[in-house]
Amino acid sequence: MKYVITGGAGHISKPLVERLLAEGKDVTVIGRNAENLKPLTYKGAKAAIGSVDDAAFLKEAFAGADAVYTMVPPNFAAQDWKGYIAQVGHNYAEAIKAGGVQYVVNLSSIGAHRPDGCGPVSGLYRVEQELNTLEGVQVRHLRPGFFYQNFFANIDMIKHLNFIGGNYGDNSTVMTLAHTDDIAAAAAEELLALNFTGKTVCYIVSDERSTGEIAQTLGKAIGNPELPWVSFSDEQNLQGMQQAGLPNEIASNYTEMGASIRTGIMAEDYLQNKPATLAPTKLEIFAGQFAQAYGG
Repeated sequence: MKYVITGGAGHISKPLVERLLAEGKDVTVIGRNAENLKPLTYKGAKAAIGSVDDAAFLKEAFAGADAVYTMVPPNFAAQDWKGYIAQVGHNYAEAIKAGGVQYVVNLSSIGAHRPDGCGPVSGLYRVEQELNTLEGVQVRHLRPGFFYQNFFANIDMIKHLNFIGGNYGDNSTVMTLAHTDDIAAAAAEELLALNFTGKTVCYIVSDERSTGEIAQTLGKAIGNPELPWVSFSDEQNLQGMQQAGLPNEIASNYTEMGASIRTGIMAEDYLQNKPATLAPTKLEIFAGQFAQAYGG
């Protein structure tokens, strides 16, 4: 079996490649920078250096693969972020078709059931739809919750303002959370088994916690157990991100995503199709990692 993994040596792709290599699989990993891929090529992976923006490169990289793992990397320079995400999805679909790939594990997101209203996740809806048009190809869409690692972006806020917050809602808003280790493990299981058929969805959620609990747990880990959660309006959230240097297109999309968490539309399909068990990495485990990053 020949596997092609996109995402370079990222938080999901790296442990995924390592797991496949440990199982003796033939793995090619796609990345922009050969130096960044050395930890994986030293372990036996092959490197394909190029960009997922390049449709011709993807067709060459996917040629002859039995299974691929697809993800859309962030692009903060995009003038139309959802459109960029959709275009990468189209590039993937064309390369999968040209290369005769039979199995696809696609990194999507909770909220990708909606064509609009969920910020960049609405771009992932378009990716799912694009891949779902592939005839004779088995596609498994992984829809994880909100990445724990996104909270690293709040470290400066905590240090300088002594609170954590967002436009996700008040301190009783429940968020569905996922750790990248749990996502990588789920992707590896799907790729090793290759027993999915048709076009299907798998939700990956490590924990479900209120924003108040998140603030308290992260605060306790950094020695600030009274750390409060502060709810921002959409306008405050947008202005804060713009002042932090994010382009308006990116800040607007993130603000829309936050609003979708607050209103509940992000999680509505997940709540109707919850997995029987949650993934193992609970908030308290991540809090230890958060404390290390905060101290570092």
